[in-house]
Amino acid sequence: MRNLLLVLVLANVLYFLWGQFVSEPTEPGVAIVRETDLGPPLEVSDALKAEAVTSVGAVPGAGKPSDLEAVVGRSCVTIGPFKTGADADATLGEYEGEGMRASIRTTQGQIFVGHWVQIRNIPDRTAGNAMIDKLKAGGLGDAYMVETQDDGLKISLGLFGEISRAERIELQAKSLDLPADISRRTREATVFFVDIGLPPGKGAGAIIGKYGEDKVLLRDQATCPRSD
Repeated sequence: MRNLLLVLVLANVLYFLWGQFVSEPTEPGVAIVRETDLGPPLEVSDALKAEAVTSVGAVPGAGKPSDLEAVVGRSCVTIGPFKTGADADATLGEYEGEGMRASIRTTQGQIFVGHWVQIRNIPDRTAGNAMIDKLKAGGLGDAYMVETQDDGLKISLGLFGEISRAERIELQAKSLDLPADISRRTREATVFFVDIGLPPGKGAGAIIGKYGEDKVLLRDQATCPRSD
């Protein structure tokens, strides 16, 4: 029995020593994975590839427009209103010269005439004449009295295209303790619009920069040019 125990102890010692010299040491925290252990490569169908490309736009270098550019290419811009046909014709020629589809459309509308500075609610002509004398003495010599069916007597201090000039006259009259105010004056007339179809990739930034936001209609407010 004693001999058997010594044999088993010696066998364990020899197995331990064999394991120390034969086993390859590994670094802690590093896992070695063979490519074959990962299984077959993942296949991506052509349909999914096409869908992914469509979702992000054009393939670089392919020269194919994205869905966004296609939508932009079908958008339209309307410029106007123009007071004269000559102004509309000049705008039409400019954008047709750049290869865009464009057409002129006419309609009845309100044309801005100017900013009217006036004093309303004049009780009678005697009071009105006294105000006019006061205005002229204060340097506002263009004041005159008018009478309308709706507003009765009032004093006109002038019609101005620029709001800054109108505001200056208004303040000058108020400095004389006279209640002047400003109103927009318009008249009905034939007005002209230029409808433009934007090509793919073309935005309306340059058009807005040239004519101003108040004179350019976009998206659902715009009208596309008619097809001749």
